[in-house]
Formats: sequence, C-alpha cells, structure tokens
Amino acid sequence: MPSSKDGIMVILSSPSGAGKTTLVNLLSKQNNFEISISHTTRQPRPGEVPNKDYFFVNGIEFKRLIDNQEFLEYAKVFNNYYGTTRTPIIDNLNKGKNVLFDIDWQGADQIKNKKLDYKLITFFILPPSKEILFKRLSNRDMKDKLIVEERMQQFERDVLHWINYDYVVINDDLDKCLLKIKNLINAEINNGSKDYDPDYIRSHIEKLTS
Repeated sequence: MPSSKDGIMVILSSPSGAGKTTLVNLLSKQNNFEISISHTTRQPRPGEVPNKDYFFVNGIEFKRLIDNQEFLEYAKVFNNYYGTTRTPIIDNLNKGKNVLFDIDWQGADQIKNKKLDYKLITFFILPPSKEILFKRLSNRDMKDKLIVEERMQQFERDVLHWINYDYVVINDDLDKCLLKIKNLINAEINNGSKDYDPDYIRSHIEKLTS
C-alpha cells in the first residue's frame, strides 16, 4: 500500500528535439532517481544501448505486452510504439525510489488517468523558438529533410498539450533549465515556494504558435 515513504513519479514530455531525454539523463544523476526504461519497436539510434536506453522489441512482442495488460502507458509516435511496463515502476516506487519518465503527452495522459496512489509531477519542455528547434533537429541524427519537416509539423500539434502539465519549462540554457526543474521538484516535495510565472509561459507559447 503506498505511503509517505514511497517514491514520486516525475514525467518530462516535449516536442521532438526540445531536450527532454538529455534533461531526464541529467536528473537521474541525483540521489534516489531512476529512469523508467521504455519498450520500443523502433530501431536503435547510433550510440543507444539496448536494455539501458530502451528495451528494443519487435511488433509481435509489443502486442503481446499490450494483450497481457503489462503497460502502464503506451503510444504510437512517428510510426513506432513506445511503452512503460507497470511492474518495475511500482517496485521502485514502493522501495522509495523516485521514477523519471521520458514520454510524450499521450503516455503522460494515460499515467494521469490511472490515478495511481503516488505523487506525480509533470513537466512540458519547450524550445526557446521554432528556429532553434529546427536547427537542433537538423543537427541531430536527422540529415533527412523530410524527417525534420515531419517533426516540425508534429511540433505544431504537440505544443497544444502544454496546458495539461503542472509546469512548462523553456530549454534555452540546459543548466538553467535543469536547475529550474530540480527547484520545482524540491518545492513540490517539501511544500516550498515555487519560482514559476504562468503568464510568461503563456506569452512564450503564443509566440511559438503564432
């Protein structure tokens, strides 16, 4: 039965290229934070390590996990499936470990709707501008202009989901963005005061979507 000694769940979502995976990896260096490793049907990117970055599985195995109701959440993103299996998450939370999720808005919605009896804090990460996002995507392992264009079109849709998150943080400077997230997590855990300006966020989103 969940208690005050349990861990908390922290979700980071963002449009592709806004930096959530880098931020999750940096946050996991804190004491008592574990990254939830997702299953995916996509191929590994250069440098990704199976069973560390993702559990890479085929479509048949993914469907088996769906049929067995083993996923806490799963979603189809850019023609590939991603999902989080329930058992390791609950085990870690019950041991008092905090679990970090690097998932999109679909997965975040599913976890929220499960109404698990653990504290949940959700963050939506945004780029400083569409121009910088385009540059980041072009510099990544995506030399294919069509892929970058598809990501940019998806950005227009993804950004609309910011309203469903506890906090929106702009990743203009990685160190400042990381510190902002850490401070908000600590304020949430300790009922401290929060340095957060919703009006500034709203005006930034208006710029991104205009």
